[in-house]
Amino acid sequence: MDMEMIRSESFGELQRLVDSLYVGREVVDRLDLVVQAEILDLDADLQEIVTLVPPGAYERQRLCDQLNSALAAHGWGAVYGTVE
Repeated sequence: MDMEMIRSESFGELQRLVDSLYVGREVVDRLDLVVQAEILDLDADLQEIVTLVPPGAYERQRLCDQLNSALAAHGWGAVYGTVE
């Protein structure tokens, strides 16, 4: 199956979200993540992924691990892309 056929129009949106959160910051909290996701008007599936992140403060790698884990659990990594 062609990977382009299973990619969502929102492919890469989570990466943009993560990139925007860490401009000039080393740590963000879950509230920052949720608010920024709402500001960017992410689609419902990506909003669901964001809300699965437990409360807390996150350095970039830890947040990416959390988001990638949720994407993998839903089988959506190829559809929406993973984050780094």
